Amino acid sequence: MNRLYHYFCTVKYKKMSTIILGIESSCDDTSAAIVEDGVLLSNIIAGQAIHKSYGGVVPELASRAHQQNIVPVVHEALKQAGVSKDKISAVAFTRGPGLMGSLLVGVSFAKGFARALNIPLIDVNHLKAHVLAHFIKEKDGNTEQPEFPFLCLLVSGGNSQIIWVKSYDEMEVLGQTIDDAAGEAIDKCSKVMGLGYPGGPIIDRLARQGNPNAYTFNKPHIPELNYSFSGLKTSFLYSLRDRIKEEPDFIEHHKEDLAASLEATVVEILMDKLRKAAKQYKINQVAVAGGVSANTGLRNAFREHSEKYGWKIFIPKFGYTTDNAAMIAITGYFKYLNKDFCSIDLPAYSRVIL
Repeated sequence: MNRLYHYFCTVKYKKMSTIILGIESSCDDTSAAIVEDGVLLSNIIAGQAIHKSYGGVVPELASRAHQQNIVPVVHEALKQAGVSKDKISAVAFTRGPGLMGSLLVGVSFAKGFARALNIPLIDVNHLKAHVLAHFIKEKDGNTEQPEFPFLCLLVSGGNSQIIWVKSYDEMEVLGQTIDDAAGEAIDKCSKVMGLGYPGGPIIDRLARQGNPNAYTFNKPHIPELNYSFSGLKTSFLYSLRDRIKEEPDFIEHHKEDLAASLEATVVEILMDKLRKAAKQYKINQVAVAGGVSANTGLRNAFREHSEKYGWKIFIPKFGYTTDNAAMIAITGYFKYLNKDFCSIDLPAYSRVIL
């Protein structure tokens, strides 16, 4: 009798797992991930190589590719996680910002999936998800995470921001770009050099072989903690124009030094404002996130600042720097715990301030 009673209590009151399906489709990567009680079980990403031949993402082609990729990507995420659809607690999706056509594919799929299973929907801000990527837990992985409050430098092709992260759902932008983002400037300079797309990884690879002090480019003087990279881009363009007049093959002969000097200038601009923010707000826990956080020069700068200024730094794994559904799922998990759900008629948005 006691054994039966114990079994009954164990089964009846056993804690149910919280399993979140994350959907990411803000740009040109279709991604799905499964998180169970905050632990990542799978993270599938399907890229779109077609954009390389155009030198940038073509919105119409991106949305069409998302339509082809979304079902097999979600299927593979569930398969790798070993989770059946009926075990999903909620669907978290990127609502914005991003390319509207791409977002609509992910948003529509998430709504249909949630309605079919009669489970909650959770809308996720793409920028906040990049920040919260630092809280992704892996099986048998490093579980060290930032403590609140901390600063996060969010740098990507579309954003350059210094964010004061007070909690999972409370963040304040202390400074941001007033024109081009860091990643956008690097991509455009790479395109001017004829190096291809995306420019970030190419510049990073060449910079490892070059002299960062070979060339000097203009650094903007922007008030407070804001950024500007349009002046740097113009300075780089004019510098190339003048030198090509004297040496037609200048870029080919000096591309490593150009890449290293460009990278060093971008990193110096980013770190200068971040140092000021850390000092002004008296915060020594500092993280970096977004696509440009994969850059070797920026990662090295964070390690150097950690030694010099006593920062406790948090640098994401390479797989969590670019757009991915793991960061959407973990953000959805925290919102699920707070029962922060959204209605099925909520629209996507292309632009938003964090």
